[in-house]
Amino acid sequence: MRIRIKDVAKLQPDKMAKIALAATPRALLDLYCVAPGQEQKPHTHGDQDKFYVVLEGRGRFRLGAAEHALEAGDALVAPAGVEHGLVNDGDSRLLVVVLVTPPPPHA
Repeated sequence: MRIRIKDVAKLQPDKMAKIALAATPRALLDLYCVAPGQEQKPHTHGDQDKFYVVLEGRGRFRLGAAEHALEAGDALVAPAGVEHGLVNDGDSRLLVVVLVTPPPPHA
């Protein structure tokens, strides 16, 4: 499956846009389109890892108690159980590809 990011990237005026790009039984791939001032509030996933890859723009990413300034070409890994989130504190859009591992099957 080929995905053209530029064809699906779009901002929403009221909140961060989370666009589902692909899903398999082993992973979910999303695109976050974040306008200046928008954020993803800090949260945790007890049994899922999350990988952020910045394609465009810059922002502040929270990982546990630490904050990281990331820009295009940077990546951040949020292991399961670690609080994470982001904010676009710049003046242009922030595009982030996000890979999330699905929760393990319950026995």
